[in-house]
Amino acid sequence: MNQELSLSFIGGGNMASALASGLIGKRCGASDVHVIDVNETALARWREQGVGTAAAPDEQLSSRRVWIFAVKPQVMKETVAQCKPFLRPDTLVISIAAGIESGTLAGWLGGDKPWTRLVRCMPNTPALIGAGISGLLALDGVSEDDRAVAQLLLKAVGEIVWVDNDDQLDAVTALSGSGPAYVFLFLEALIQGGIDLGLDAQQSRKLALATLHGATQLAALSPETPATLRERVTSKGGTTAAALSVFEQQGFSALVQQAMRSAYQRAGQLATEFAK
Repeated sequence: MNQELSLSFIGGGNMASALASGLIGKRCGASDVHVIDVNETALARWREQGVGTAAAPDEQLSSRRVWIFAVKPQVMKETVAQCKPFLRPDTLVISIAAGIESGTLAGWLGGDKPWTRLVRCMPNTPALIGAGISGLLALDGVSEDDRAVAQLLLKAVGEIVWVDNDDQLDAVTALSGSGPAYVFLFLEALIQGGIDLGLDAQQSRKLALATLHGATQLAALSPETPATLRERVTSKGGTTAAALSVFEQQGFSALVQQAMRSAYQRAGQLATEFAK
């Protein structure tokens, strides 16, 4: 990355704040960040950090190398139209708006031809504590230097995975984008299960949280597959085997995959709806 990092967040909500907190003071200064948002309360919080702000797109956009669209998908088309007059040939556009395909964004940003200096991202909510993972898709106009910038930005809030097309990014949405909700649902079930078996709420919550955290850490650090790790916990005729047999009888794995397929299909439907 050879150029100075100067950013404009178009939308100053939670994800933009998470990205900025991972960058300001480490990769750029507060004066290198510009935030556009219609919410004055949100802008006031940014100004407290020394960040420049505006309630609508302005000339400051022209001086920023990277634009990060972090608005709700319902207002993305209108927002892009407001920003488009300030677009320059060397502007790298990054979108973290869910549900809008790269081709749609490229068309909105472009004039006679689509704007291909564009990276579409799908982060997830653990990014808010620096523990997220994001899927990234680069269009043809994105240089190696641009890719390095996009990686730098998203690695400020966790890990990254590059994908090749929008279909794969929809799969990312179904797995890691929506995935935290699946984990929270399982966590709720574990906690309630502990309470039903006689533990108090505090005990059950502590045990469930530590179990999920420890198991995922073990899986991340072990060279063995999750299947092997599961088998090592499962003694024939033991307590774990009794529990797992219920999951198997109820089609647990198939149910999870069916849920992910539904999320994937909905991502495609939303892309069609937002493209109108």
